Order: sequence, then structure tokens, then C-alpha cells
Amino acid sequence: MAMLEQKQEREWIERVRLGGGVPLLKPDSWSNGWASPRGDAFMVRGANYPTTKKKVPGGEYLLEPLGFDWIKGPAKIAEVLYNPKGRVRRALDGERAKGRSHFVWAFNFQLPTKDNHSIIAYFVATEPSHQDPLIRRFLNGDDGFRDSRLKLITNVAKGPWVVKKGIGEQAISIIGRALKCRYSMGEKLMQVDIDVGSSMAATAIVHLAFGYLTTLTVELAFVIEGRTESELPERILGAVRFSGLDGARALQIESPSQGNPQSSLGQGISHLVHANVVTDHHTTTKDVEKTHYAGNSNERDSKLLNLSL
Repeated sequence: MAMLEQKQEREWIERVRLGGGVPLLKPDSWSNGWASPRGDAFMVRGANYPTTKKKVPGGEYLLEPLGFDWIKGPAKIAEVLYNPKGRVRRALDGERAKGRSHFVWAFNFQLPTKDNHSIIAYFVATEPSHQDPLIRRFLNGDDGFRDSRLKLITNVAKGPWVVKKGIGEQAISIIGRALKCRYSMGEKLMQVDIDVGSSMAATAIVHLAFGYLTTLTVELAFVIEGRTESELPERILGAVRFSGLDGARALQIESPSQGNPQSSLGQGISHLVHANVVTDHHTTTKDVEKTHYAGNSNERDSKLLNLSL
């Protein structure tokens, strides 16, 4: 029985991995498509980093790669995990209907292009991974903590010199310090919408890279930064590699005027209530805060974490 359940679990993950518009590749393949590169391709802070400043290969990821989307729409795309028509959300709802539940993460890079392109990397958590103290702090913490700790390692593995020079080799940045991030946490869901257009420098790099997009191979790794001895060595949440993307071939997301008015374009989350999904929602810009819990933000986050894990 246990082996059957494990097989069904793997089948669900593989269906989602293969379901996007970008082909899934093997980890060591460099042709056009997406893959999850090996963790040792990235250098992270070692156990004695505060004193030695030594970095070590990343090793195994905390989260498992689930999927990759290259999409565009008539408006900036956000909150795709909450869109009932989204392919990943549909798969999750199907699993829940069968009594199986999974904690999914999504990192959505909203690119400043005229067609509102988004690069989205999805990951699924195993139960042991959410026992990691930094993951728990990230899920329990407020947006200030998340902004100060979510780190991106970017590597232009293949591409013209001018793009490599613009981005750098194994460029490391604290995402929330450089770009506006919006964190959406729901029942077993964590999505980070990253507004690349909120930085003039990042916008310039995107415009430069778009001219060479079909020739680029880029690797992205996500890390919650470790600073103290108890938080080290760092562990990579997950990583993706994509190559040979074509702006014109990104999948088109429907307009809010078509079908469900609460679409994947971030127009609202009221459909979550009708779907009986409890959510807590907060933004780094603090302009809108929608929540289904009373009390302060720490109490809400604590209740959500206990519900979700």
C-alpha cells in the first residue's frame, strides 16, 4: 500500500513537471528547456562562515523541483497558485480531492516587458524539509524578515560576454533589498511575486538580456540566508536552469475579462473563500493587506503555519 501511494506521488509530480510549455530536461542537459541543476553548482555559506568567510558547494536541496512556467499576459501576472484555472493549482486541487496534500512554493519573476512576461519556478516540500529552522522562521516571519533573508544566486552559464558582464558570475543578492516582493501564504502555499521592474538597474539588465534570450542559459538558486552558527551551513531551497527561451513562444494567460474574472493576473483573492481555502496575505508595499484571521500579524502567521505543516 505504501509503495502504491509513493508511486502515485511520483506520478503527480512528474505530470506537473512535464505539463508546462517549456520542455523538461535532465539535470546535466544544456539544450533548450528547463532543468534542476545539481546543488553543488552553487556556493553557499559554510558552517564556519562568520569567522572563515568560506563557502561550500550547495549539496542537496531542501525542496523538490515541481515545475517551470514561461508565460505572458495583458497585465502583470501574480498569485498564480491561487488561480483555480492555473495548471499547478488544478493539479493540487486534484490531489486534495484524493486526500493527498502537498506544500508548494512558487517564485515568480515579473519581467518589465511590454507583454508582461513571467518566469515562474515551482517547488514542492517534503515533510522533513519544513522542520528546517530557517524555513519555519521564513514562513512564520513578517515581510521584513523575508525581505532581509531571501537570497538569489544567479549564474549566466551560457551567453554572450556582454550579458555575463552585466549580471556577473554567481551573482548573489538579497531579493527584497533590491526588488519589491509580494509574499502570499495560504493553506500549504507560499508564493513570492518579484517585481523585477521595480529596479532601474534590473530593468536595464532584462532589456539587455532579452536581445540575446534564445542564446542564454541561466541558473537561479533560492536560499534563506544563514547568519549565525545555528543557521549554518546554508541549505539551498531549490534551483532551476532554463535555456533557449523565446519571448514570442511564452504561453499566453487569459485576460480577466475571459472566463473567471478573478484570474491569475493578481486582480484579487476573493475566489479563495469560495474555494474554502484559508489564506493570509500581506505585501511588502503594505498598500493592501487581506486576511481571514483577527489579531496581529505574528498571531496570524503562527496559526497559518500550524495549519499548513
